[in-house]
Amino acid sequence: MIDQIINYNKTFVAQKGYEKYITDKYPDKKLAVLSCMDTRLTELLPAALGLKNGDAKIIKNAGGLVISAFDSAMRSLIVAIYELGVTEIMVVAHSHCGACHMNYDHFHQEMIARGITDETLNTIRKCGVDLDSWLEGFKDTHTSVRKTVDTIKTHPLVPKDVVVRGFIIDSETGALEEIF
Repeated sequence: MIDQIINYNKTFVAQKGYEKYITDKYPDKKLAVLSCMDTRLTELLPAALGLKNGDAKIIKNAGGLVISAFDSAMRSLIVAIYELGVTEIMVVAHSHCGACHMNYDHFHQEMIARGITDETLNTIRKCGVDLDSWLEGFKDTHTSVRKTVDTIKTHPLVPKDVVVRGFIIDSETGALEEIF
């Protein structure tokens, strides 16, 4: 698959397919969107939000979560605020998310089946990584959005004038529900 993508890319560049996407690094709408990496949202999310290339910084991870005050999603938001001029943040989870009800026990079995040993997992734990928490999903999407929004709003490095709001998008229709 990757070789097919590389071949496609050569044609894309040769035919100057990139020209319609040219923009700069600053989001035109001063907006960052934290959302899930779900494939159903790849084109639906920007289309449903009316965003075109260059309008917003879109940060994606499994579940659209900030799982700790200093994780990579939070780091990206801090960079977006201070380096790229973001003044508003939308947290957008979605219906029927795979991260809902995710748990370490499932991952453990999958890892063992793929050749990861319990010895490796124990070594990781001895280094201070709590795999149970790190690979835990969430039980309720509404609560998850509220928690992520709260973590961002109360972060000591997020200025109080940055607007942070939470939503759940329907992964079929694109309809937004604001979460308070």
